[in-house]
Amino acid sequence: MLERKLIKKVLREALTTNADFAEVFIEDKFQTDATLLSSKIQGVNNSKEFGIGVRVAKGYHSVYGYTNSPKEEDLLKLANDLAQSFPGEPVGIEFSLEEMKVGNLHPVKILPSTVSLEEKVELLRRADKAARAYSEEINQVSTRYQDYVQNVWIANSEGTYVHDTRVRTRLAIASIAANEESKQTGFYGPGGHYGFEFYSEQLNIEEAAHESARIAVAMLHAEECPSGKMPVVIDNEFGGVIFHEACGHSLEATSVAKGASVFSGKKGELIANPLVTAIDDGTIPNAWGSATYDDEGNLQKKRVLIKDGVLTSYMIDKLNAIRMNDEPTHSGRRESYRYAPTSRMTNTYIDNGESTFDEIIAATKLGLYAKKMGGGSVNPATGDFNFSVAEGYMIRDGKIAEAVKGATLVGTGSETLLRVDMVGNNLASAQGMCGSLSGSIPTDVGQPTIRLSEITVGGRGGAI
Repeated sequence: MLERKLIKKVLREALTTNADFAEVFIEDKFQTDATLLSSKIQGVNNSKEFGIGVRVAKGYHSVYGYTNSPKEEDLLKLANDLAQSFPGEPVGIEFSLEEMKVGNLHPVKILPSTVSLEEKVELLRRADKAARAYSEEINQVSTRYQDYVQNVWIANSEGTYVHDTRVRTRLAIASIAANEESKQTGFYGPGGHYGFEFYSEQLNIEEAAHESARIAVAMLHAEECPSGKMPVVIDNEFGGVIFHEACGHSLEATSVAKGASVFSGKKGELIANPLVTAIDDGTIPNAWGSATYDDEGNLQKKRVLIKDGVLTSYMIDKLNAIRMNDEPTHSGRRESYRYAPTSRMTNTYIDNGESTFDEIIAATKLGLYAKKMGGGSVNPATGDFNFSVAEGYMIRDGKIAEAVKGATLVGTGSETLLRVDMVGNNLASAQGMCGSLSGSIPTDVGQPTIRLSEITVGGRGGAI
């Protein structure tokens, strides 16, 4: 950690030319990774990362650099080099650094550093054993354990000075079911802003492993999904990845500020069915994507993005707020000191509606039930997306019928929001990693069960 006196000196050095903003981001992180494959340990790694990033800006134009050296001469040189990007007389900014303290908003009971590697590896062995015991058709299991303690200090020339400790852990389980004809994979990866208590208080290891194996076995015996336009029911938890990818990224200022989003300039307009309320909330206690502060040193917030179908807010970081002539929403995030922050999601979800799961299924005469979503791709400028369905079933006469594999959902984010015609009351979330301009960051996705009145479904099972 750097002394406050030195941090202030670095900020002042960054403002010796015509820049009007300077920021220092300090990171000290300790991480453990362990993997098990074929019931054998593949690797256990402890790593420590330390670095300092400096950002200098004039208006919404900025430059960024970083170093692993805490030496005063190295930090002052970095700040001075960056300052040269804005030649001219100094603006004359005066500031003081008084630390903001708000208490522990995401309490941790057992720091991962106090737990032995043997105890962590034992979690992998338990998951491996439980997944294999689920069915004789499970012939391969891969498990990965991860935890980290990330301490960050953020200071800037507006007087911001904060310290935040982020403690996260996650267990990822991939099971492969196979027979003579094919093989299928089931994945389950729960995690949270917790310490090691997560594995005794929040997660049942055996149930998580069974879920991974269940998906693999169900899809092993599935038929090829038919193709065509049809109603699609998307379940809760990771089903929220569709909103995250197809709509959420298009609501981030990284694309909105440049007019490169399908939702640019549409605040106050109806962009979704009035049944839809969508939220990005970085304050949820101990959630995977939560933190006390964003990576620009602002207290995290709950942001209502869409209210009753109307676009009410974007996700906006400090510099893009200047470009947009709007207010920041405390949405600046970054993977590490190697990246400058930009607007990113935290825990993003569609809020509860009034329909039950059974009502949604019963109201669907013929369609697809996407119980588990897989990966996909999206173009933020157009909102066009393509997502795979990791676990799917046909709905026939209001009942869940045969399992189907190979389904893909193809559409446009803006059209999809308008086609949501039923919203369930069973909101749940799932964890993932999101990549963008400022690196890979932990994000929650979530929703209750929703129904799309019609969307294009791709599959090899012939036309529906």
